This record gives sequence, C-alpha cells and structure tokens, in this order.
Amino acid sequence: MERQIAIRWPREPLVYFLFAGILLFFFNGFVDSSAQDYRIELTDADVNRLADQWQAQMGRAPSATELNGLTEQWIREEIFYREAMRLSLDENDVIIRRRLVQKLTFLTEDIATSVPATPEELRTFYDDHLERYTDPDRYSFSHRYFSSERREDAEADALAALTDQHIAGDPFMLQRNYAERSLREVGELFGVKFADALAQLPIGDWAGPIRSAYGWHLVDIQQHLPSASRRYEEVSNKVANDLRLKRREEANKAFYENLKKRYDIFAP
Repeated sequence: MERQIAIRWPREPLVYFLFAGILLFFFNGFVDSSAQDYRIELTDADVNRLADQWQAQMGRAPSATELNGLTEQWIREEIFYREAMRLSLDENDVIIRRRLVQKLTFLTEDIATSVPATPEELRTFYDDHLERYTDPDRYSFSHRYFSSERREDAEADALAALTDQHIAGDPFMLQRNYAERSLREVGELFGVKFADALAQLPIGDWAGPIRSAYGWHLVDIQQHLPSASRRYEEVSNKVANDLRLKRREEANKAFYENLKKRYDIFAP
C-alpha cells in the first residue's frame, strides 16, 4: 500500500504575509528597473538646447511646429539609441569605435584650447615658425610650346624660334601666361625639372628651350618676386589658428601617453 505524503502549508497569517512581501519586493525591483529603462524625460533645458541649435543653423528661432518636430526627432533618436544599446549593436562596430575615439579627442582638444593665447605667446610662436609665414619665390612668365609628338625635332625648332619669330609654336592645353606662381606650383603644372630650369633663366627676354612633361618651351620671365616674410599683422589670424592646432596636438599626445601607462600591452 503506497504511502501518501501530504504537504502541510503553515496556517499562520504572518508566514503568508512575509512570503507575499518577498515576492512583491522582487517584482517591484524588476518593474522599477524596467520602467526606469523605458522612461524618457525631455527637460526644459533639452528643449532650449534644441531651439538654440536650430537658431544657430537657420539664423532664426524655430516656430512652435518646428520645435515640436525637433522634440519628436530627439525622442525618436533616443528610443532607437536605447534599443540599439539593448541589442549591443555598438559592440565590434568600427564606425562607432572611431566616433567614440574622435569624441574623446575633441574633448581633450577643447580643454587644451579653452584658455586663449596671450599676445606674447602668439608673437613668440610667429617668431619661432617664421618659415610658415614666408612667401616663396614667385615668377610671372609666358611660354611658347613645341610638341615632341607633332615635330620630328621639337627642341631644334624651339631653339631656332629664339631668333626667328616666324616659327610658330603649337597649341597648348594649359595657359600661355602665368602670374606670380611659385616653383612648386610651376612644378605641379609642368614638372619639377621644368621648374628647376625656369629658375635659372634670365628675366625680361625669351630664353630656353627647356623641357616639360609635354615637350619643349621657350620662356619669357617678366617678373621674379623674391621670397619674403609677411608681417605679423598680416597673418595674425593664421598664427592664432596654428598655435591652437599645435596645442591640440600636444594635448592629445600627452593625454594618450598618460593613458597608455595604465595598460599592459601585449603585441607580436
């Protein structure tokens, strides 16, 4: 004969009360955490920030309809952001990784440049980096082109044209005349060897021929402006920007080096 085991539940009300209390505690904790995770609060400060951003971009305050649209867009983005984080879509994402690195870099740069440079610091930077504010040699010239593809001996024809003005040049795809071009700019157009040869030519008369990437040329240099440093007053804005960039670079480098000391790095 099988023996049945009966489970006797306590009859004291206090036991039921304690058991119900424990269940209610865990249930409330879950609900509160879940509710908090799904709670979105848009404050007056958030609305004002959205309105300020609109005004900065559009040059006027948003209308009531436009402001309502801005808040709806913000809520939509916040919901999508939270759902993406809930699904861990931020993990192993190269774009997000780079964006976070960029934001941390910007934060460091902003801190480094929060204090404006003094006039003395700007002037010292200008003196120490004078080469940045120095214009290179510049040339104004005209040229006559002789194509190696159209002629059997383009160099000889160009040489003969120095003394015989009746020998015409060939059509050229670029300009015939150039004003105040640096040798670097000339080299980008005609080739480095052409620029080097041009710098050796006399001023005020046709000379050459010199070779370019296209063929042979006779060149008439009308003007040579020697290299000269620009006055501080002319480049003060550029000096301020250059110093700001230098401070940002230094701040990022120092910040990274300090962070790197915290890590044990193992690499092949």
